[in-house]
Amino acid sequence: MNEYKYEEIEVGQKESFTVTVTEDMMSSFQAVTGDINPLHNDEDYAVSKGHPGRVVYGMLTASLLSTLAGVYIPGKNSLIHEVKIKFSKPVYIGDTLTTEGLVEEKHDVYSLIVLKVSIRNQKGDKVCKAVMQVGVAD
Repeated sequence: MNEYKYEEIEVGQKESFTVTVTEDMMSSFQAVTGDINPLHNDEDYAVSKGHPGRVVYGMLTASLLSTLAGVYIPGKNSLIHEVKIKFSKPVYIGDTLTTEGLVEEKHDVYSLIVLKVSIRNQKGDKVCKAVMQVGVAD
């Protein structure tokens, strides 16, 4: 886990990590949220809607933003203030997702950074993009 202090972070700095979405992740997400939508839980239903398999929960994909801020940049000293997110393509079980955050701005008065984030699958397709405002605690 990184422990960047505000003054150590620079505009243009990047951090990234990769994770493969598993069946266990889907089951855990369903258990926590209670979301039983068949698009995520019924293979036949998802295929009938034109997908090759069950679609991963969008908010499961979005949860990687929390990992980016809370573990990578700034890491231990983070406090997410705001997230603006767009889902570009569906994610499927077995997809390998790379989450990359770029420090786009720093706001000294509030010790706040703005991260431009992209999440890409193993084919390089952007499946999600976001802009995050993250406070950096002292």
